[in-house]
Amino acid sequence: MTHAEHIPGSPPASLDKARQLAAALLSERGEASGALIARQLQQTMRALDADGRHGFQRYLASAFQPDAAALQDAAKRYLADGTAAAAAALADAADPPRQEVLRRMNMAPGGTASLIAMRSEIAGRLGPEPELKLLDADLKHLFVSWFNRGFLELRRIDWQSPAAVLEKLIAYEAVHEIKGWDDLRRRLAPDRRCFVFFHPALPGEPLIFVEVALVQGLATAVPPLLVQDADQDSAGLRAAHADTAIFYSISNCQDGLRGVSFGNFLIKQVVEELQAEFPQLKRFSTLSPIPGFRRWLSQQPQSGGKDVAMLRELDREGWWHDAATCETWRPVLMKLCAQYLTRSPASGNRIDPVARFHLGNGARLERINWLGNTADRAMAESFGIMVNYLYDHDSIERNHEAFARVGEIVRSPQVDALL
Repeated sequence: MTHAEHIPGSPPASLDKARQLAAALLSERGEASGALIARQLQQTMRALDADGRHGFQRYLASAFQPDAAALQDAAKRYLADGTAAAAAALADAADPPRQEVLRRMNMAPGGTASLIAMRSEIAGRLGPEPELKLLDADLKHLFVSWFNRGFLELRRIDWQSPAAVLEKLIAYEAVHEIKGWDDLRRRLAPDRRCFVFFHPALPGEPLIFVEVALVQGLATAVPPLLVQDADQDSAGLRAAHADTAIFYSISNCQDGLRGVSFGNFLIKQVVEELQAEFPQLKRFSTLSPIPGFRRWLSQQPQSGGKDVAMLRELDREGWWHDAATCETWRPVLMKLCAQYLTRSPASGNRIDPVARFHLGNGARLERINWLGNTADRAMAESFGIMVNYLYDHDSIERNHEAFARVGEIVRSPQVDALL
């Protein structure tokens, strides 16, 4: 696309102005004037329609490439002497000017939110327009730095938190839908906790949140955790006698920050917060979905008529209400699920995304639970099976190293028995 072309439906002047301001932003050396241009570019971008934003994103992706001659010279110098200075010069030459444009765009008020929205918007176009992957990669690179743990603020959310934040929890809950204010109030009761990470550049905007249930023993199913019990005194007593904290929902709130890891920091800090408030807690575990199980099973070579019959019968609506069907297929599915969750990534297997997250953080595969969640999504993804990942303080680092280095899936004897 040349600079003279215009995208149908977009005010050509606004798109051209956005391009000109982006180029001017890179050439401007003064901080004050650069901030002024960044604000003007922000205002101009707000005036663009969807086609105009698309055109500007393509412009950012295609323009501002590294200087080819300088990069080639730096590469030759590094190959010639291999010194640290030559390596630094090569890295500097390879750094695309586009990243500096994005850094300067961030100087405008609301710049960070605007860039996050941009990355969210281009996510759906990365397949048909691979050239946008350059822009996506640069945005992710910057976000990893801007959203590191040192900038994140952990807050506990309760019923007294601002209504605007509570509304966003309802909207962003991605694992177990919050069905209105009464449901949210239950999830913020005395035997529940909700913790959220915020960032100073996005005041009032949750980045990721975790919902915790304080219970006795490992929770094996979701419905009891979501029962709307309005008795606050009873909830307080349950919290006082709880010996286990169950992390039953972790929701990322900003699609534009996908791939920027917050969850591992969140879980570790929440464990510390809970231990300080409830010293009697002995176990910290998740009750997690298995989003890739059914897809994986459907892709396995079928060994005979029994496999075909099982998959056909388990496509039937409400099969889990039939005791005979459950008795027939429970041992089969539980064994297959254990096989799925214990496959080592060292063998080139594609690991379940939730499993990869928790195992990579040092959790142990503790227990696999039959029909732990019979909501539509859970049945479609994993036949309702759920899993507990246990975070044991004394073995977290050892488990993490085993998974990261050799792909070992640390698991309990109960899971081994299923195999």
